[in-house]
Amino acid sequence: MAELGQDGTIRAATRGSALARWQTDYVAGLLTHQHPDVIVEPVVVQTTGDTRLDVPIHEIGGKGVFVKEVQAAVLDGRADIAVHSAKDLPAITPAGLVLAAIPMRADPRDAMVGCAFADLPDGARVGTGSVRRRAQLANLRPDLEFGELRGNIATRLQKAADFDAIVMAAAALDRLGEEPAHVERLDPEVMLPQVGQGALAVECRADETELLATLHAITHVDTDVAVRAERGFLRELGGDCDLPAGAFATIEDGQLRVRAMVADLDGRIVLRETARGAVDDAEPLGAGLARRLLDERGGRALLNR
Repeated sequence: MAELGQDGTIRAATRGSALARWQTDYVAGLLTHQHPDVIVEPVVVQTTGDTRLDVPIHEIGGKGVFVKEVQAAVLDGRADIAVHSAKDLPAITPAGLVLAAIPMRADPRDAMVGCAFADLPDGARVGTGSVRRRAQLANLRPDLEFGELRGNIATRLQKAADFDAIVMAAAALDRLGEEPAHVERLDPEVMLPQVGQGALAVECRADETELLATLHAITHVDTDVAVRAERGFLRELGGDCDLPAGAFATIEDGQLRVRAMVADLDGRIVLRETARGAVDDAEPLGAGLARRLLDERGGRALLNR
């Protein structure tokens, strides 16, 4: 794309799921609210994560399996921007791209569907494709059993009958207007969210100066600070670390608070830490929290197993 303004069209690379299309439409609405003459045209891209539904996410590459092909569409010129769930992004942005906008965050919590956590029977079977969710639940309830759960939101809700409960992002339910019976939103003290969960991320090419300015206008400052702190944690942890890990940042009384965890795969060990600091130090604060977990709390031993 030439600089914004010649024809007013922004081509947005997106996955084809209902949730991904909702997210792209949402970003389009924010952009057209700021610039009524802009037209956002979706460019649907199929990703590895969408095609290999028979394999657990951590076995086919973990973070990145839902974004690499979408990013490639921007880098090779098929699209001008890429719209992602921020939780799907690896910590390292590919050369030539920049994280240009992070709109206001939705509910960052995980949701347990089908049964409240406290009401799960002994030996209950829980469906989730996330090692982060499994580890935290297993640490709290070693009796639980887990089954793999993949697919789009509608598919996962259809499969809920095969389990005592399933776990998914609360924001996904809200965005698609899904209201299944028996939904419990888990407090971050119980289930620490994934880095970036509930937030959207928009990337573009680093040399698109006018487009960068246009996208910056839809950034929500507090969400941007929080997500960058969480991504700083993930980057220091190892970028695409396949261990269970999570981080959640909030701004409280003008100060940034970051909670983070790393665990072993079976949840026997879950290490948690909290850091507080200035909002201007978001990424260093997250990175420092990762170093504390790795070097002072024994997390590096988990990485080396």
